[in-house]
Amino acid sequence: MVLLQSAPGLLGNSAPAFNIPGTDEKNHTLDSFKDAKVLVIVFMCNHCPYVLAVLDRLNQLSDEFKGFGVQFVGINANDADQYPDDSFENMKKLPIAFPYLHDETQETAKAYQAVCTPDILVYDENRKLAYHGRVDDNWENENEVIARELAEALKKILKGEDVTKIEQHPSMGCSIKWK
Repeated sequence: MVLLQSAPGLLGNSAPAFNIPGTDEKNHTLDSFKDAKVLVIVFMCNHCPYVLAVLDRLNQLSDEFKGFGVQFVGINANDADQYPDDSFENMKKLPIAFPYLHDETQETAKAYQAVCTPDILVYDENRKLAYHGRVDDNWENENEVIARELAEALKKILKGEDVTKIEQHPSMGCSIKWK
C-alpha cells in the first residue's frame, strides 16, 4: 500500500464533466447534480483502510448537510482486475449513503487529478473547487477528532464565504490503483 496525499494547487478549478455508472444502475453526469448548492466528490474505494476508517463520518456528513443542498458523490476508479475487492459488484455491498459511481476507464479520476483514496474535492455553486482536504484531523480515531475540517468548510461555503484562503490540510490515503 502506497500512502499519498491529495494534490495541492487545484483550488478554483472548474469541475470536469463526467458520465459514469452508479451502483443504482444509472449513469450519472456532472449535470445530474446541478441542483446541489455544493457538490462533494470523494474518490474512494472498497478496500482502503483510510476510506473505511472515515466512511461512517462521510455518511454522517452526507446526512447532516443533505437538507442544506449539499450532495456527496463517491467515485471508485481503482483497477478492479488487480483489486477485485473494488469491483462494481462489490461496490454495491458497501454501506454508503450517497451515490457511488464506477470510473472503470479512470478518465474521471485523471480529469479531477485524484491521487489517493479518499481524495475529497468540494465544489461551490459555480462548480469551482473551494475545498480540497481531509474529513477531519484524526482519520484513525473518530473519538479523538478536534477539528471537523470538511464540515466547517461546508458551513462556510454555504454562507458564501471564500474558503480557498484558509489553510486546508490534504487528505491522505492509499494510492489510486491505476491500470
